[in-house]
Amino acid sequence: MLYINGTWRTSGEKLDVINPATGEVIESIVTGGAEETEEAIAQATEAFKMWKNTTGVKRSNYLATVVKLMRSRSKELAETITSENGKPLADAEREVISAIDYLEWYAEEAKRLYGDTLPASHPDKHLMVLRQPVGVCAAITPWNFPLSMITRKIAPALAAGCTVVLKPASLTPLSAIKVFECFHEAGLPAGVVNLVIGPAAEIGKVMTASPDVRKITFTGSTRIGKKLMRDAADTVKKVSMELGGHAPFIIFEDADLEEAVTGVLMTKFKNAGQTCISTNRVYVAESIAEEFGALLATKTAELTIGNGMDDGVDVGPLINAGALEKVAAQVEDATENGGKIIAGGKVHSFSGGDGYFYEPTVIQYANEEMQIATEETFGPVAPIFTFQTEEEVIEKANHQEYGLAAYCYTKDLGRGLRMMRELEYGIVGINDLAPIVIQAPFGGIKESGIGKEGGKYGLEEYLEEKFVSIHMK
Repeated sequence: MLYINGTWRTSGEKLDVINPATGEVIESIVTGGAEETEEAIAQATEAFKMWKNTTGVKRSNYLATVVKLMRSRSKELAETITSENGKPLADAEREVISAIDYLEWYAEEAKRLYGDTLPASHPDKHLMVLRQPVGVCAAITPWNFPLSMITRKIAPALAAGCTVVLKPASLTPLSAIKVFECFHEAGLPAGVVNLVIGPAAEIGKVMTASPDVRKITFTGSTRIGKKLMRDAADTVKKVSMELGGHAPFIIFEDADLEEAVTGVLMTKFKNAGQTCISTNRVYVAESIAEEFGALLATKTAELTIGNGMDDGVDVGPLINAGALEKVAAQVEDATENGGKIIAGGKVHSFSGGDGYFYEPTVIQYANEEMQIATEETFGPVAPIFTFQTEEEVIEKANHQEYGLAAYCYTKDLGRGLRMMRELEYGIVGINDLAPIVIQAPFGGIKESGIGKEGGKYGLEEYLEEKFVSIHMK
């Protein structure tokens, strides 16, 4: 369904939403294209005239109402995520909590859009800086976190006084529909939030070309992000891009091996490795590589694969056949270039249906000749590389293109501080497998993105500064 100017659209071309664990059609929904996107932008533009002047307290109250509605529907939201994305229900439940937390955080931040008074250079002047909303924002969200990525973008936009046109991933649109049901029930004024589901290229082209859209916020591949940036340049839009990653996980000889193995398991195999901050390269000190590999392989083999709706499942399916083929091709390439599979290594099938499952896989003796050393995997494969010195692993870990997240395990405080400084990534976890929190900035450097989401930093992305100088006579 589409949601434009406070109204649901129930007629138009249909899109089948597939459960990746079973291959079955969950639901068929109405889609739109260029015409509907243009209408949504027009309605958001009109609504902005009112919404930007709505008090921060009132915007906060709207968001707080959405928080209550989503909390009351937590179970339904989690089941929707699992049915269309495939991740285990426990992980979907955590995503729902995260999505609500972003809304709650920015409901409070809506009251705190402070400006500045500057010291004047002349006694007869008064200088101020106002912070005002950018305008209409076009948000494009991914399938791997189909709920939390929506609220992480929409919540700060609404708190700042912007209006929004959202284009969710066509693979996972049902979560977006559920969120917009809550926006509708909360009574947000017509046109403040709008939902357009349909062909990405067609909708994206309208969003980037429209002079009324003043900001594009996107989470997805670096390739698509670059295209959106090029297209948005014609109207000099503000952009926030959270793009691809290729996270290194570095383990020094003094690290606690049990903790390091747990760190790799959690950062590599959650969501079947389909997150932008998933570990992609495991660098282990040469002196402990064999011991670490054996322990990781044992723990990996204990993970339960299956339909995310079933109890006790650790790893769900990949999102579609293309994702499965990519993972299988990278594993094959790794073995052809000297890698040794010590856990997993093949497509997984079971009686639950025609899903897209790949076994959690560990590859020993990885090297830089393998595709997996430079290309993002987005799947449950952990290649183990070795190193001898701190300087060597820093050089190897700092990917030429990507710079989103990195992890490092060591008991040496000085080394941890050096790694913190030297790793060229927007997010660094030192002995921490879960460095992402609501109040902190999330985003990368280099080709992993521009701009930040989360905390006060995410709010600033939807504001612009206006300098005012008053000459007092």
